[in-house]
Amino acid sequence: MAGLSASTPTPTEITVHQQSRVLEVAFSDGARFRIPFELLRVYSPSAEVMGHGPGQEVLQTGKRDVTITGLAPVGHYAIQPQFSDGHDSGLYTWDYLYGLGKREAELWLQYEMKLKAAGASRDAPMPAKGGHACGNH
Repeated sequence: MAGLSASTPTPTEITVHQQSRVLEVAFSDGARFRIPFELLRVYSPSAEVMGHGPGQEVLQTGKRDVTITGLAPVGHYAIQPQFSDGHDSGLYTWDYLYGLGKREAELWLQYEMKLKAAGASRDAPMPAKGGHACGNH
């Protein structure tokens, strides 16, 4: 879901719906997705969430009520949302956004399975950060 190629549909419209907490994105191929802020946040393509390699992902909890407080364009290929919990390091390429929208049901199921496996809840606060030495966060 990360790359950007010549065949990647590009957004024709991006609307932040604060009350319903969804990011609505219309694409050049006619697809239109309403991506919940929570899904955007828990699948942030940042190192803070994805880690620096396979198996280093950090399960996100307590993000049900997160909102988008800002949205910055990044060149002609991505957006960088700022979330109400302070997270702002994810760059969402058009391809990544399209994938989130297209795979929303599958991604929710994966997220719920990960929460269950960890004995965690969508509403539980994130645990305090440990001694992670990476200077990128």
